[in-house]
Amino acid sequence: MRKRDTNLLWPAYFDSNKTRLQGRRVPKNLAIVSPKLEEIQNATKSVGLPSEVVLDVKYPKVPWQKTGYIVIPKKSSKTKIIRKIAEKLVNLRK
Repeated sequence: MRKRDTNLLWPAYFDSNKTRLQGRRVPKNLAIVSPKLEEIQNATKSVGLPSEVVLDVKYPKVPWQKTGYIVIPKKSSKTKIIRKIAEKLVNLRK
């Protein structure tokens, strides 16, 4: 069971191939194609957040795929954290 003082980051939040209904949480200009957990973890580290990767779990909107997620501490609102990480992901992909 996860702690209440943490946030989960699913790769679908940052995937430009997904729609908002499919789970994307950032605008298209901040989304990247098929983000990997390692990339997201590197972006969280560059933002200054410690992170933990959890593999072999399924995103609820796509229960047939094991995507995994990243656990980060809850420092501010989840939307602000996701946006900062998305900006770093775009910079890391360039």
